[in-house]
This record gives sequence, structure tokens and C-alpha cells, in this order.
Amino acid sequence: EAAALIADGIGSWPRETMAVIGSSLGGYYASWVAQLARCRSVMINPAVNPARDLEKYIGEQTSWHNPEERFFFRREYIEELRALDTRHMTPAAPEMLLAAEGDKVLDWREMSARYPHALQIIQEGGDHALSNFEEYLPQLDEFLNLA
Repeated sequence: EAAALIADGIGSWPRETMAVIGSSLGGYYASWVAQLARCRSVMINPAVNPARDLEKYIGEQTSWHNPEERFFFRREYIEELRALDTRHMTPAAPEMLLAAEGDKVLDWREMSARYPHALQIIQEGGDHALSNFEEYLPQLDEFLNLA
């Protein structure tokens, strides 16, 4: 449902001045959007196989920002994630990967292997949130070249 909303929402956007940036699971989605829109993309500590990684969370969960808030992660979400997988496709446009070796949530080596065609910036240390993201803004600006 969300993928259909995104595809519809960007349908008329000018591709030559479009780019997508995503972090973590958003990086996975950014890869899909970039393939669909044939636009540049930047993935920041992206999830590369969320269907595999999230399968163990099927069932009732608590929100990370509010443990009192509960939600149900459904089995069908795994298949929906698989349907958006672009791992076996040649990138439709240039890609950039920002990955931190210190990410304790996702493995930077898996990220690097997933994006072999991307301009890769692998940060020594760091964290999943890429807390020093602003340091990379000049490189992102140069890569995206949207001005």
C-alpha cells in the first residue's frame, strides 16, 4: 500500500532533478524508489535484507520510542518487503553508500557487498544513526549534483 502511494506520488516528478536518500530500512526503500524512478540515490547504513532480519519480529511488538505503545508485525509484511527487493538488479542510476563500521544494528560488510556499483564511503567506527552525518553533506551535494 505504501509502495503504491509512493509510486503514485512521484509519478510526475522530474527525474533529472530527483534523488532519494534513505537510512536503515529507509535505505532499502530508497533503493526501490531509485530503481523505479531511475534516479540517483544515497543509502545510509541501509538494511539490505529486511525480510530476513525482521522475520523474527512477527507478532506483537512495542514501539522503540514508547514501550507502552504496542503494534502487531504481520507475516505478510515479510512478503511485501521481498516484493521491493532490488538486490539482483543493476542500478538504474548512480548510487552512493554511507556505511559505518561501528554500526551495531546492521553489518557494514553486507552493505558494501550489496552495493558493489555504488560510490562507497565506509566510515571507521561510527554508529547506526551516522551521528556525524553533517560531515558528509559536501560529498552528498557533489554526488547528487541537483543544482
